[in-house]
Amino acid sequence: MGWLKNNGLTIALLSLFAICIVGQWISGWHVALEDARRHAEPSLSLFAYAASPQFLSSVFENWESEFLQMAAYVVLTAFLIQQGSAESKDPDDPKRDEHLYHQAYRPGAPSVLHKGPALRVLYARSLGFVLALLFAASFAMHWFQSAHAAAEDALEHGETPLSVLAYLADGKLWFESFQNWQSEFLSTAVLVVLSIFLRQRESPESKAVAAPNSQTGE
Repeated sequence: MGWLKNNGLTIALLSLFAICIVGQWISGWHVALEDARRHAEPSLSLFAYAASPQFLSSVFENWESEFLQMAAYVVLTAFLIQQGSAESKDPDDPKRDEHLYHQAYRPGAPSVLHKGPALRVLYARSLGFVLALLFAASFAMHWFQSAHAAAEDALEHGETPLSVLAYLADGKLWFESFQNWQSEFLSTAVLVVLSIFLRQRESPESKAVAAPNSQTGE
């Protein structure tokens, strides 16, 4: 029971993820069945659809935007502030990550901090770096799968498909990406601004309910 309590946030989020991606899979399959029926084409089984470029492209198209949002947010909040926002650090607070060589000897500090300056520098930026790598990997998968889906569509219409490399310059790929990227940045900006004036009781993403609007940080 203690394990469930201590990991409840991750369990809840991953459970919601599982429900939503299964919902996307099944509903997308029904859309594909209807499209195949209208074009008098053979339909895919549910499991064949899960491996299809149409489904995988849509999955990675969304993942890339989420990881881009998180990477940008983590990095930008290290340098930029928004006065009054719970999502911003307070510029008047002392820097918490100075003198990492000395902080490495605090009880419970990650052992990697003891392993030389190069690893300290890398670890000190590892969250943004890994999120950026996840964005790059998701974008690459979206690109490849979308290119394969476009090639299949071109062949069905008797057209010459683009190569994967040529598809990188295709407007459809960038339309699919930008339509998601813009919404992620907008939603993050809205959260940053709304957290100045609005509250969510007991949430670490909100200031205390009685905190003044001018207070910056949690």
